[in-house]
Amino acid sequence: MKLLTGIAPGQGKPQVFAVIDARAVVLGDGDLAEIIATNAANGSLPSPKPDAPSYDVAQITPSLVLGRPGKIVCLGLNYAEHAREGGYAVPDYPAMFLRAATSMIAAEAPMILPNASVTFDYEAELMVIIGKGGRHIAAENALEHVFGYSTFNDGSVREYQRKTHQWTAGKNFDGTGAVGPYVVTPDEVPAGAAGLQISTRLNGRVLQNSNTSDMIFPVARTIAIVSEIMTLEPGDMIAFGTPPGVGHARDPQVWMKAGDVVEVEIEGIGICRNPIVAENDQQVAAQ
Repeated sequence: MKLLTGIAPGQGKPQVFAVIDARAVVLGDGDLAEIIATNAANGSLPSPKPDAPSYDVAQITPSLVLGRPGKIVCLGLNYAEHAREGGYAVPDYPAMFLRAATSMIAAEAPMILPNASVTFDYEAELMVIIGKGGRHIAAENALEHVFGYSTFNDGSVREYQRKTHQWTAGKNFDGTGAVGPYVVTPDEVPAGAAGLQISTRLNGRVLQNSNTSDMIFPVARTIAIVSEIMTLEPGDMIAFGTPPGVGHARDPQVWMKAGDVVEVEIEGIGICRNPIVAENDQQVAAQ
């Protein structure tokens, strides 16, 4: 099933929709949290009611797939060529960091270029949403714990990422991580979302173009590794790192600027599209 969380015309609050062809059919109110919980409890997904309202997908304004996500665990250097372009050795254990919920925004919402730095970079990534929790999950069973897959742009402020050996600062500016708009359940893609083209376009120019099969640590192995450290819970999210072609590794370097439009696309999942807006301009617009 292909799912969309967003606000329909005339509605003031988010709803969850099943996307069927070009139509978005209402499944329920809120975000995916209740559907994930129900799926974890009995393994079932809701079906649209025969009289459920439906809309053209283009009429829906995307919302965050989870308004209050659990842990947001992110992998770095998960594509060998990306590690090399950044001057790092190819890892034999995943580099991990956490994102705060305040750094996350929905597809189509403005990604915020902070006042602090112009070094705002794009990163196309696969995002996994955990459906069934657990600890010490075996790799051979790990895919049973996946609720769905989404598209993520791990917007990174490189100047701050490089200030220390820990990447937290550069990865957690408000409004820099875009996810969605769609979540697809595992039956919609190959096992572990392997073999899918993943790309970034900035103002229509293709800057990243790779395949999820190039990930060093694929989905099942990563879930096993992360759950060795911490309990995974329904609604947790894991981002799987970016392929080569990021802006800071280019000559000349490419940074996202106010007025730009960035699109991250994963085959079979969808396009996460966002305009870039300067922090000052966003603050004025919010007043």
